[in-house]
Amino acid sequence: MHMFRLLVVIFCYGLFIGTAAGVRVSTRPNVVNIGAIVSFNTSIGKVAKVAIEAAVEDVNSNPAVLKGTKLKLSMQDTKQSSGFLGIVEVLRFMENDTVAIIGPQQSVMAHVISHIANELQVPLLSFAASDPTLNSLQFPYFVRTTQSDLFQMSAVAEIISYYEWRDVIAIYIDDDHGRNGIAALGDLLADKRCKISYKAPMSPKVSRNEISDTLLKVLLKESRIIILHIYATWGLEVVDVAQKMGMMKSGYVWIATDWLSTILDTETSLSPVAIDSIQGVLTLRMHTLDSELKRKFVSRWSNLTSGLFGLNTYGLYAYDTVWLLAHALDAFLNQGETISFSNDSRLTEFHGGNLHFDSLSIFDGGSMLLSSILEVNISGVCGTIKFTSDGNLIGTAYEVINVIGTAGIRRIGYWSNSSGLSTMPPEEFNRQINLSLSNQQLYGVIWPGQTTEKPRGWAFSSNEKQLRVGVPVRISFQEFASLVYGSDVFHGYCIDVFSAAVALLPYALPYKFIPFGDGHRVPIYNDLLQKITTNEFDAVVGDITITTNRTKMVDFTQPYIESGLVVVAPVQKLKSSAWAFSRPFTPMMWFVTCLFFLAVGIVIWILERRTNDDFQGIPRKQFATIVWFSFSTWFTAHREKVDSALGRFVLLIWLFVVLILNSSYTASLTSILTVEKLSYSVKGIESLIISDDPIGYQSGSFTENYLIEELNIDKSRLIPLKSAEEFEKALIDGPNKGGVAAVVDKRAYMELFLSSRCEFGIVGQEFTKMGWGFAFPRESPLAIDMSTAILKLSESGELQKIHDKWLSRQACSSEGAKQDVDRLSLKSFWGLFLLCGLACFVALVCYLVKMIYKYMRHSGRSSQSFVSFIKEKENKVVEEADKSTSNRKRRKRISSGRRLDEDESVNVSNVSTCLCWRSMKHS
Repeated sequence: MHMFRLLVVIFCYGLFIGTAAGVRVSTRPNVVNIGAIVSFNTSIGKVAKVAIEAAVEDVNSNPAVLKGTKLKLSMQDTKQSSGFLGIVEVLRFMENDTVAIIGPQQSVMAHVISHIANELQVPLLSFAASDPTLNSLQFPYFVRTTQSDLFQMSAVAEIISYYEWRDVIAIYIDDDHGRNGIAALGDLLADKRCKISYKAPMSPKVSRNEISDTLLKVLLKESRIIILHIYATWGLEVVDVAQKMGMMKSGYVWIATDWLSTILDTETSLSPVAIDSIQGVLTLRMHTLDSELKRKFVSRWSNLTSGLFGLNTYGLYAYDTVWLLAHALDAFLNQGETISFSNDSRLTEFHGGNLHFDSLSIFDGGSMLLSSILEVNISGVCGTIKFTSDGNLIGTAYEVINVIGTAGIRRIGYWSNSSGLSTMPPEEFNRQINLSLSNQQLYGVIWPGQTTEKPRGWAFSSNEKQLRVGVPVRISFQEFASLVYGSDVFHGYCIDVFSAAVALLPYALPYKFIPFGDGHRVPIYNDLLQKITTNEFDAVVGDITITTNRTKMVDFTQPYIESGLVVVAPVQKLKSSAWAFSRPFTPMMWFVTCLFFLAVGIVIWILERRTNDDFQGIPRKQFATIVWFSFSTWFTAHREKVDSALGRFVLLIWLFVVLILNSSYTASLTSILTVEKLSYSVKGIESLIISDDPIGYQSGSFTENYLIEELNIDKSRLIPLKSAEEFEKALIDGPNKGGVAAVVDKRAYMELFLSSRCEFGIVGQEFTKMGWGFAFPRESPLAIDMSTAILKLSESGELQKIHDKWLSRQACSSEGAKQDVDRLSLKSFWGLFLLCGLACFVALVCYLVKMIYKYMRHSGRSSQSFVSFIKEKENKVVEEADKSTSNRKRRKRISSGRRLDEDESVNVSNVSTCLCWRSMKHS
């Protein structure tokens, strides 16, 4: 605090010492004093110095900007210092009436000088101070004319999320610039479910030994994603030490903030050692819009610097800062404002002395000039210069660069706050972009170690410690997880799922199973999970149910098996109902079926009556024939023959319908008679709750707490059971003999239990939806990676194969849980009945047409009515007459002596008889 007060005193004294007391007024002055604070010997400072001087010259040579008023620039070199002496050097130029300061370059110095600028109302326009906190309301006179580190860190977080990394390490300088930038990165990573697992701060006056010590600590950490947020002065030194320590090899990822791109753009040549050490590093560079103004300025650059160094983006922003200030001053003067300074009345108490504090002045038009600066909207060499409501420049964008080869620069994409990561420049997006991760895109990267394969992101430290995996030693249901006797080897369903998931991870994961429990008692799973929080285990594998309370201790993976709670009770045999045979069909189904039996019989009788003797006789006999024929088709036992084609067609369709009905009836009746043999004293969890019967549960599981806390069952009713044998005995004994009425446990256990015990069954429905998962420490990246692996196992079918290997059994009793079977209704067979009805209708229509045709032929020879014609038996006289005519013609052809055969003689005789009968009838 004393140091800060001393800085304020010295700054105030040096800023306006020698200024006259009172008020000095000017209309549109010939000269306006501005200052600049730059570190001449840095990559940013030496470029900014040339750019600022060039911009002042260009403004003064352009009468359209300030209309004759000239800018008088006073520039001070901070000599790379951010401490007390550096600030004293900066403030030497403030002996004249200065209306604005371009700078400072460092964020640390900007924090100090901004306090003084607030008091003297002198705007600070910084082209390089990128600390996000400088935008706060605490510093109203600070104007950032470059991009904030908030956006740069957004780009870094987007890259980390794009490559699906979870943990990163941050190396940074421990000052305002470094701390605040990394703090912003941590918040942005948290939004993407990532985190900074280790922070490695370094002193602002870092030495090579400190760099080595810091990197040694980083080397021992598991994460291999390193964010390097440092000054360009020490950046290459850090990377060089990292290479010598083997930290630039395959498997590592280095993401440098824009200090590295600044060096690559500025320095015309780097040493081979430096080039070799930065191979594969990712870095960012502020993206500036390609324009005619920019191309002209870039073409001038070699003449301005004689080719000694290149142009970086900070130089472009420094150039635009001067033009921004010039346009703001022009707007300020055009509004009739004057450049005037007045004494600060609060400093009169310091009257006298050698420091002359009472002579310090305040810029009267400071607030108006600040407003004019924030309202400027011009086109510069960087693109559009315009501020948002929160004081940031619009059009924030970065280029993502992969450092590779001797050229150094290989752009793999862009990031902007409007389009996210993309291979297209942000200005080419002219529509609303979906910023989801699936739409993000970058070109391929050549990583450290000259590999194109994406690094896994983390590894175990150099001591190669194994993952300590706790496994409960079960005394029952050992198909899930069991310890091989006399060894430290585990096998079972849960073990196989874990091993298969580990095999799918994109990195090697050494682990060892550690038993938990004595093998005589069921281990308490909450105690096992507590071992993770005390760092005794790194993970827990087994039949661990995911519950709300447990998720407060550890992180679980995606469930690899669903296993909610069910009720198991003994099965009782019941006598079958005397009318059980009628249950397969609903009453409506029985009615329609019988109706169709009669309908088909009637249709067949109509089609066969005139030509088939089996369907003729007195009315009572014909009715009996219809009924018998109809219902005998159920068994295909009808004795009547069907001669006509239409009759056979209808019968064929109907027999197909009968076949389906018969098969469905048989299957349904079998199921009903089976289910009716099974009954339970307990009907489900509801009846169990309202009763007073004892309930069994598996000792050590969460079931006890669930029944007590969630279902409000008295603890005195609950009986812990250790093994499947105890389950069986307790259920057989029942409540009257010291047993239980039912057992409540997870479905996975109970299905295995019932596979060989048909005297029990699951009652009711599963009344909770839970799953098993593997447990890891809170915020462990393994939980997410293993969840992804489990989903892959499920999608590939491998998870089901493991399930079938260990848990597939013929569960004889579980099928008896269903207390009722749906009866077969008409809606299941209406299509068949419709088909049969259409067949009958078509056959009747065809028969009617046929009869009408025959009647019309017959009506010319008789006055018989159509109804009587239909009723009489089929008359074949005409047909026989035609046959006799044919025979006579044939006899004439063989009159040469061929003898008629017996059949022809019989036919002639029959024809004669028919003709005689016909003539007698007409007479």
